[in-house]
Amino acid sequence: MEPLADKTFFQLIPDEFKREIDSIAADTYYAQESILYLDGDQAKHLYFIRTGSVKISKTTLEGKELTLYICKPGELIGELALFQSDLTYTTTAMLLEAGTIGVIERIALEELLSNNGRFAVEFMKWMGIAYRRNQSKFRDLVLLGKQGALYSTLIRMTNTYGIPVDNGVQIDLALTNKDLASFIGATRESVNRMLNELRKNKVIDIDNGFITIYNITFLKQFLECDGCPEDICHI
Repeated sequence: MEPLADKTFFQLIPDEFKREIDSIAADTYYAQESILYLDGDQAKHLYFIRTGSVKISKTTLEGKELTLYICKPGELIGELALFQSDLTYTTTAMLLEAGTIGVIERIALEELLSNNGRFAVEFMKWMGIAYRRNQSKFRDLVLLGKQGALYSTLIRMTNTYGIPVDNGVQIDLALTNKDLASFIGATRESVNRMLNELRKNKVIDIDNGFITIYNITFLKQFLECDGCPEDICHI
């Protein structure tokens, strides 16, 4: 069964452009915990995820790791390197699950975009969606406090990885309290307290790291959600 709002880069671009991407991507297998790039590395490549999953993270000045995204098959990462030869990556990308990654030379994609106006327009549309996703996520992290940020993260994970089950939606991604804490810049202990409160109120349940949300309306009402589209409200 597919996640509820499973719209990746590869699903948002036309088939003819998918073939173009395939033609310039060199497929490489990476083991779990392999590093695609580090914060500060020169940005020479983009990466198209065929299988596996990739965590994008940033280390704060205090040395705390903040998870920004978990990218799944069909996603493209490293796109901010385009048309800027001296740019460096500002995040770190690591394989959460082993998989095959299509490694794309930045120059090759730049040439493809320069020579195909229609593809360039479609690519810009996708980057616009990615930008709106980022802005809405960072808005929630900054403005909603730790509890609101956790609730927002659960909603976004439901939209990205949610699988319908009896009376609810299960997030099809095993998560520890430490994982969730890294998404919102909180401690594991504070996340544990907030999750226990949600379980007590029968909003969620957790089984072997898999969270099932039974009352997503409760989370949305707390946040006073403005009804942003599901393809924007992603993790």
